[in-house]
Amino acid sequence: MGSLADPGELDSVEPPQQQPSFDEFQRQTSLMTSCTLLWKELSDHFTSLEQDILKKSEALKAKIQTLDSETKASLEVLEQRETSMNVSLSIALQKVVENKKAAILALDEGVEQPEVDDSTGLLLKLKSFCVKMDSRSFWNFLTAKKKDLDSLRVEIPKALGECVDPPRFVLESISEVFPEDKREERNERNNDLGWACVLMLESLIPVMMDPVLGNERKLVTPSVKDKANEIAEIWKRSLDERGGIENVKTPDVHTFLQHLVTFGVVKNEDFDLYRKLVVGSAWRKQMPKLAISLGLGDKMPEMIEELISRGQQVDAVHFTYEVGLADKFPPVPLLKAFLKDAKKAAAAILEDPNNFGRAAHFASKKEQSAIRSVLKCIEEYKLEAEFPPDNLKKQLEQLEKPKNEKKRPAAVPANKRTRANNGGPMPPAKAGRSTNAYVSSFPVAPAFVRSPPHTQYPQAVPAYASPPAIYGSRSPPYPYSPEAAPYPGTPVNYSPYGGYCNGMAPAYQQAYYR
Repeated sequence: MGSLADPGELDSVEPPQQQPSFDEFQRQTSLMTSCTLLWKELSDHFTSLEQDILKKSEALKAKIQTLDSETKASLEVLEQRETSMNVSLSIALQKVVENKKAAILALDEGVEQPEVDDSTGLLLKLKSFCVKMDSRSFWNFLTAKKKDLDSLRVEIPKALGECVDPPRFVLESISEVFPEDKREERNERNNDLGWACVLMLESLIPVMMDPVLGNERKLVTPSVKDKANEIAEIWKRSLDERGGIENVKTPDVHTFLQHLVTFGVVKNEDFDLYRKLVVGSAWRKQMPKLAISLGLGDKMPEMIEELISRGQQVDAVHFTYEVGLADKFPPVPLLKAFLKDAKKAAAAILEDPNNFGRAAHFASKKEQSAIRSVLKCIEEYKLEAEFPPDNLKKQLEQLEKPKNEKKRPAAVPANKRTRANNGGPMPPAKAGRSTNAYVSSFPVAPAFVRSPPHTQYPQAVPAYASPPAIYGSRSPPYPYSPEAAPYPGTPVNYSPYGGYCNGMAPAYQQAYYR
């Protein structure tokens, strides 16, 4: 019989270890997997942050380099302007002294006024006013010579160079009608002198250029620039008196915008006003270039979309090509939409009971004007491959045919009449019966007079900087019908229909195209 175990020995015996359960094993495995995923997520996050920081650092370095480059270029320009200041002032002062001496000599000797029989005589006449700074006589002479517009456009910049102070001379010249019309007597013939204002303002641009830096710096005194700014503010305040932006006349708008560009008094806070004015007068061919000069280049896409929504697709095409957005606004679909809208407008005219009797004539003129505008765009922007003009030309020729040519009765052939019984020839007709006469129970329709053919495809307009041609060329898109445009050339009055609608037919102006 064995002995009993010692109690101390029993205490030192270790209990048997228990194996972990399956659930505990799964819990630990899941915890390790979660930690691994969390570590990977954090690692990816910090890697992404590091890459973003590196990209931003590189972008910041590129901006710093660009800024350094621009700063260096600006400093060079400022240095050039500073070093050229003395040379420019010296040249300008020398010219002022020469012009002053010439003016004093002309006043003392009473120079005989030259005859204006050619371009040389015209230039001498203009110079005689400029030398004496006689702005009032210059203005009166200019406004009476609208028929010589092409020659004036060439000679006025040369003449303004003879002025002691050309900017002041121009402001004094146009002060009679801009910013406010101060004339006591007005008539329909000379009511609109916006063409003369724009002509003088455009002609002043090359005269004001710095002899060293060119158009980068304009030679205008602070007092004259302040006066130009004051004039712009007066014009803006007068908008309410004119009935608001919607009712202001296009020649006034053109003069105001050209005034801002010429004297460099554009204000950033007025960009919205400039945009509205440009869109409202977009049919004038100078508006795209003026918009760029006013600093509206960033707003061009919005302006083009607004023109399209207003049915002025042709004007939208001109704006598109001015800023190089033809890819974003393809011209051919716009031109086709313009023709489609014009056809709808013509159909609406035909259905108008108020135009009964003249509706066909008005509708035809509407379509003709639209087709000519589109043909001009096709030619100007070389779109013949995308939009062949042959069908449009045929359609235009068909619309231009007089109504009496379209419905001319067929003549009865002069065949000998034969007897029905024996086939022998009939005896001569009685006196008073006209052979081959066309007998009708309707009264004789009045004869229509064919309108003179429209001049098509004028030469391309010269670039704006040379200086640009200013007046005339782009017909306003439908449905707008602006006031009589101050353009060169004489409106074409169509001959009245004989005995039709009281013997008178409406007079139409010849369309002008760019």
